[in-house]
Amino acid sequence: MNKKENNKTVRSRLYTSVLLVLLALVAVTAATVAWFSIADRAKVKTMSLDIVTDADLRMDLDPHSTIDQYVKTLSFEQIAARIQQEKGFSMETTPLEPVTTTDYETFTYENGTTVENTSGAYLEFTLHFMAAKDMVVHLTSANSSSGAEDGTLVMSENAALPESMRIAFSADGTIWNYDPGMGSASSTESTAKTFGLPEASTMHINEDNAMFSLKEGVDKAVTVHIWMEGTDEACTDELRGSDYSIRLRFTGDKTDDQNK
Repeated sequence: MNKKENNKTVRSRLYTSVLLVLLALVAVTAATVAWFSIADRAKVKTMSLDIVTDADLRMDLDPHSTIDQYVKTLSFEQIAARIQQEKGFSMETTPLEPVTTTDYETFTYENGTTVENTSGAYLEFTLHFMAAKDMVVHLTSANSSSGAEDGTLVMSENAALPESMRIAFSADGTIWNYDPGMGSASSTESTAKTFGLPEASTMHINEDNAMFSLKEGVDKAVTVHIWMEGTDEACTDELRGSDYSIRLRFTGDKTDDQNK
């Protein structure tokens, strides 16, 4: 696969990282060619969500005025409680369903019917980021240290399942759509960038995986959507009964260009 080369001279770089881990057990019961229709649907049996960061990059479910008010870790219980409060459904008992979207705001079923964000067919929640330094936030598959396994990865015993998953981040009128089946490539259409990530051992921070920017001490609200893409060729009967887990890691990259 082709990789973009970053020809800018970088005189100083600050890396910080955030780790988001999402583990889910799903039971996909029925499918047709690209879309799967669901009887018992994709029940979430177990799920844990953890966000870990260092001192320079933190997040929370609410905006704050200073970085010390943000946290390094958010639990599944906190995310689930917020979704229950805002959307009115339980992540633990409400099944996911295959949906699709063209604008990353409106999601539809195969027949074109609009899916409400309160239905539980897909997940939507807001994360608030704040940094101690100006930085651009990247999604990275690299692990934080030797021996660690905390880089971004969608995993399943069924190799096709990760390719059907999508995770989108929206901020400042722009969407960054992570497609696990895309490799290290990226493509941009209008205000949406779709990108993949290479394996951890070959991961490089570059424009392909760059997302939103943060100003020192300024809150940034980022809307997160997680869904199963019904139009993906991998979204077939073969996914029936498969388990999956999602792990996301964010890295903040500061260069001299940002100081100008």
